[in-house]
Amino acid sequence: MTGKFINQVAVVTGGSTGIGFAIAQALLAEGAKRVYITGRSAATLDAAATALGMNAVAVVSDVAQQTDLDSLKALIEGRDGQLDAVFANAGICEKNPVGETTEAAYYTMFDINVKGVFFTVQTLLPLMKDGSSIVLTASICSSNGMEGLSLYNASKAAVRSFARTWANELKGRKIRANVLSPGFTRTPLMDNGLKMDERQIEALRNHVGQIVPLGYMAQPEQIASSALFLACADASYVNGVELMVDGGLSQI
Repeated sequence: MTGKFINQVAVVTGGSTGIGFAIAQALLAEGAKRVYITGRSAATLDAAATALGMNAVAVVSDVAQQTDLDSLKALIEGRDGQLDAVFANAGICEKNPVGETTEAAYYTMFDINVKGVFFTVQTLLPLMKDGSSIVLTASICSSNGMEGLSLYNASKAAVRSFARTWANELKGRKIRANVLSPGFTRTPLMDNGLKMDERQIEALRNHVGQIVPLGYMAQPEQIASSALFLACADASYVNGVELMVDGGLSQI
């Protein structure tokens, strides 16, 4: 590790499992002073914080609830005062075949994936240092029409759009806003959101091996390293982009 985040303070929403946890772990390995991880499950957060060590702070917080975001802001402000990076990573993925989708499912998806991202950034923005970084987690689904996932696809397209506007809107403070769009990655979303069993996951793994140029499904750590690149000084002139981390799938 190169210590690219020494003494920095960051927030990772949805940081207790999957890509979010891997981002938090990598930040700490790179010298971060403190990493706040959020999620809705106290038990999962506690386990994550134990694994991450004393420089991780677990906060039970629902990104769809403004009161929770306000409490998160107050906690960070009282303890560290400022932020160097915000990773708005929290999101859900559930199937919604057109013709079978309820209004409740629509609101749940957009409250977490779109409203949650917007108000996470807006709420924490006053704590962000000039020249700091915002990294939004979207998906390669932001630019394709993956069957049965129209709400998820559209929600991630909205996330991608946020970065374009914020890169322009925050230029006076030199705050960079970029989007990380993972491809097929083995995370708990497959089990908990898409309700896939091991047989289905293995079938998907085989399918991915055939359609992705690199020939395999990613692990969260491989996605996290790209998230850190977007947030660090190495990417100081990278702004408003969508970085596809998908083994080449979206390029062919």
